[in-house]
Amino acid sequence: MFIKKILYCFLSLFPSLIVAQQANEIYLFDMDVKKDKITLSNPQNITNHKGYDNQPFFHPTKPIIYYTSETDSNNTDIKYYNYKTKKTEQFTHTLHLREYSPTVTPDGKYISCIIQRPNGQQDLCKYPIKNGNDSSIVLINNLKVGYHCWIDKSNLLLFILGDSSSDLHRYNIDSKKDTILANKIGRALHKIPNENAMSFVDKSNDSVWNIMSLNLSYNYIQYIASTIKQNEDLVWLNNGSRLLSDGRNIYFYRKWMKPPRGYVTMECDTTMLKKTTRIAVNAKNNKVAIVVGE
Repeated sequence: MFIKKILYCFLSLFPSLIVAQQANEIYLFDMDVKKDKITLSNPQNITNHKGYDNQPFFHPTKPIIYYTSETDSNNTDIKYYNYKTKKTEQFTHTLHLREYSPTVTPDGKYISCIIQRPNGQQDLCKYPIKNGNDSSIVLINNLKVGYHCWIDKSNLLLFILGDSSSDLHRYNIDSKKDTILANKIGRALHKIPNENAMSFVDKSNDSVWNIMSLNLSYNYIQYIASTIKQNEDLVWLNNGSRLLSDGRNIYFYRKWMKPPRGYVTMECDTTMLKKTTRIAVNAKNNKVAIVVGE
């Protein structure tokens, strides 16, 4: 029991260090969304890199995917892939830092990300998109930020690492107001299309994980559905349906369907889809990025 406690504390302090030891690739697919059918085709390995490549994020208006990539020095930098030109570029070149979860800020001027420092501290920072320099602007350094999602230009939902669990926080950058909304949550934080709400995964029940909706006007939380086989990663499409995985297969879910869950049609070789984790889609919903582990 004592050994388990020590291990848990280590994982809590250095979660990204553990993840970064795993090898991941990011595959980009074409996606066709119909009323009762979703099809993925034309897979491309856009990273093709021996180390850790993860946490893809589509630029809202440009054909660009930002992602985290492990360096030869065992740190992580942010790279981006242009799927029109098929070229990869380095966005940051920082030493002795680990950067995770690149996200375009609501004003479109910055990339916000988690910076893990050598002492284990994890801050939320941002880099200017245009300048491309490695001088970050610190947004939050009083909390141990694991993941983040912007509500608007001033407000975020945060996955915060605590002493015994991961908590859901709502945070205002301007006023520094910090509100804890839920405990023991998953890493997937998303805006729900056509609603003033965001979703997160409740992992407080060890046997069943649930997708929850947070009403942003009243901080009211309600149940949506359970995840598949305790896989916490999902993404919302513009029509209100969800893409989610059981680790190998990709599914979509719509309330009006009978049954409400169906298989995503794969018009391609699917052998690369092993240990599928994160999923991201572009604003037009015609591209999807899927992270695959070894």
